[in-house]
Amino acid sequence: MALKYRIYINQKVVLITESAPAQVEMYEQLDQQSFDLKTLYNKIIGNNPKLYYYVLCDDAKAFLKKVMKSTTLIEAAGGLVKNNKKDYLFIFRNGKWDLPKGKLEKGEKPKEGAVREVEEECGIAIDECGKKIVNTYHVYTIKGEVVLKKTHWYKMKYKGKAKLKPQIEEGITDVRWMGRKDIDLVAGNTFPSIMDVLLKRDLLSDIPAPLSE
Repeated sequence: MALKYRIYINQKVVLITESAPAQVEMYEQLDQQSFDLKTLYNKIIGNNPKLYYYVLCDDAKAFLKKVMKSTTLIEAAGGLVKNNKKDYLFIFRNGKWDLPKGKLEKGEKPKEGAVREVEEECGIAIDECGKKIVNTYHVYTIKGEVVLKKTHWYKMKYKGKAKLKPQIEEGITDVRWMGRKDIDLVAGNTFPSIMDVLLKRDLLSDIPAPLSE
């Protein structure tokens, strides 16, 4: 199976892939040899109307590693938490539904950081942190510098009944357990990288075509 990775810039998708996308007419192809993340960022956040871009390469994993080495990389981690009722934990931050996550501290392993961030942002103690779900990638700027954030996502379980406490100082205004029937509503007001996590866990009933490939 051909490998592919998605990098998000705002609401736009850059697909690094070993085979052309199924709905290739929706995409603008980028040249592999001249690919530069900083230049691309400025192009995409400008007036370019395209939502989807792709880079065709023989080794998508190697190409992604090259991209990560070419820019400032920030690593973060978070979790998709399920309770005994099979509900999932979401936070509301900056006007959108999100999953708890945050930057890794110096020397911290991704799994440890994921648990710490969930516990800090939601006010609960995680009972079990399981396997990795997926890594997501998105690009933004810090003080004018283009950076690439890699977020490690893990499956988690919570067995308690403690009251959820949003970490207000981190801009979180709500923390809520949601059943599968509510997740489509979340998908209508969340970030593309969160859609990747939900997609990997088969929690979406209505998937945008480019993301379903």
